[in-house]
Amino acid sequence: MERTFLAIKPDGVQRGLAGEIIRRFETKGFTLVGLKFLKPSRELAEQHYAVHRQRPFFAGLVEFITSGPVVAMVWEGDGVIAAARKMIGATNPLTAEPGTIRGDLGINIGRNIIHGSDAPETAKNEISLWFKEEELVSWQPHLTPWLHE
Repeated sequence: MERTFLAIKPDGVQRGLAGEIIRRFETKGFTLVGLKFLKPSRELAEQHYAVHRQRPFFAGLVEFITSGPVVAMVWEGDGVIAAARKMIGATNPLTAEPGTIRGDLGINIGRNIIHGSDAPETAKNEISLWFKEEELVSWQPHLTPWLHE
């Protein structure tokens, strides 16, 4: 079963959107296998955004993600990475499609509510960065046979 990392950013937490976002992934049929509520350290933020280290917006990303609490999650399911990216929508909420999280709830590119892994390798790295293996719970909801062949 494929896994992905999602994080509700400080703006999403401050606006009380965590429940709505979690509901969307549960309703879609994905399984929550890891959940943390934390204020990321600067070190964690810099590691998470390391791919952007040389970009002019790197410092702003780190500053923002460490500015308040984050809901870090690991979700599991068939095609969860691609599906989550579609559900999240375009990076800029102004161009994100209606029906997506960013399209429905986002304000601007600097306050776009949620992060989601963009590929299997990224998901693997981000999950191991934010979670220890023993913090993840493998389980099968009773609905699974009704959702997957």
